[in-house]
Amino acid sequence: MAVRVAYVDATPTPGAPGPDGELRRVQHIQVVEAVAAALRTGDEATVTTVAEQLGLDHSGASRMVRDAIAAGHLARLDSTHDRRRVVLQLTSDGNNLLTASHDWQRHCFDQLTATWSEPDRHRFAGYLQRLADETIR
Repeated sequence: MAVRVAYVDATPTPGAPGPDGELRRVQHIQVVEAVAAALRTGDEATVTTVAEQLGLDHSGASRMVRDAIAAGHLARLDSTHDRRRVVLQLTSDGNNLLTASHDWQRHCFDQLTATWSEPDRHRFAGYLQRLADETIR
């Protein structure tokens, strides 16, 4: 089972419909991160991949993927390896969400380690990256 560690922006989004909108946004970030992680390894991203990355059952992952597709963050495509199989691809909106999420993570890291020396910050960042890399294998 994969363990995902991420900081997400928990501040309200202008125009978002309250707590449900924020929960949906966090779920979109989780799905986009899972798809991006699969694509970084050279694998095709599928609902099963998302389920494994997030530690969910297939039906829960399917609902989250369907919602992220409806929000415009993902697209469904035919697999290049098996035409019967559907794969997930990030859209430009999905890439923008991923970039914004990573920017927020860097901002949080900078705030949390503001009093640390640069070598300590660099070392800790390396350990966090190692942890993240090892969870996607």
